[in-house]
Amino acid sequence: MRTIAIEKITQTVKELVIKACYELEEDVLNALINAQKKESSPRAKKILGQLIENAQIAKDERIPLCQDTGLAVVFVKKGKNVKFEPEGCGLYDAINRGIEQGYEQGALRKSVVAEPLNQRKNTNTNTPGVIHFEEVDGDKLEISVMAKGGGCENKSQFKIFNPTQDKQDICSWIVDVVRQAGANACPPFVVGIGIGGDFEQCCTISKRALLRKIGQLNHEPFYAKMEKELLEKINNLKLGTLGLGGDTTALAVQIETAPCHIASLPVAVNIECHSHRHKTAIL
Repeated sequence: MRTIAIEKITQTVKELVIKACYELEEDVLNALINAQKKESSPRAKKILGQLIENAQIAKDERIPLCQDTGLAVVFVKKGKNVKFEPEGCGLYDAINRGIEQGYEQGALRKSVVAEPLNQRKNTNTNTPGVIHFEEVDGDKLEISVMAKGGGCENKSQFKIFNPTQDKQDICSWIVDVVRQAGANACPPFVVGIGIGGDFEQCCTISKRALLRKIGQLNHEPFYAKMEKELLEKINNLKLGTLGLGGDTTALAVQIETAPCHIASLPVAVNIECHSHRHKTAIL
């Protein structure tokens, strides 16, 4: 067994929160740079340049990429041969302490309300985060933090299809979800898609799909081809950068799948904006 101090987890989450909100991952930045090089619309090319400049300023000056510093979504993969010290300390508590410290020390906007409908009072800590836990083989602890903005999250959708419906039906719906998202979700997007599972798992894997590096296709040829086809269809919408027209409505389409019931065909589309903020650490 390998022992990891619970305080180390808190410290790691704090650092990931701040880095995610200050520094675009290299694959996301490169995708924006490549989109600008290929862009035929002068206006879109100029705006893409401004997004790239914004990313550089945020990194250099240690300030947030966007004023909406998001809801903290945390994916945890714990090796079976890992234990925490001291024993009895809660992993979720440690993660939420890291989120709170990161949002405070990073001067990040706190956007979480404790109750959704009545008073909607801000927790003033950006906690609790949304935490997804998975146990895997090995002696490592992998923590991924995503700062998910409200504008793009609000445009995400879920639907359960009849299992008799085909790939074309699903693709048409996905493209229409992106079309409806429009300028309000701040394109160019990264589009995470979950297919299969049940009601909640489908939505979870659509968000997990966003953690894959841009340009890394699904390992199954069928879904890799579907990702390419969807990306082409979405870019043919010509919504373009920030919805002002252009060649790049999405930087990537990324599909994850899970087994499902014979009577169901769930599909979830998780829209992510151009400021795709996530960081991962392995302890």
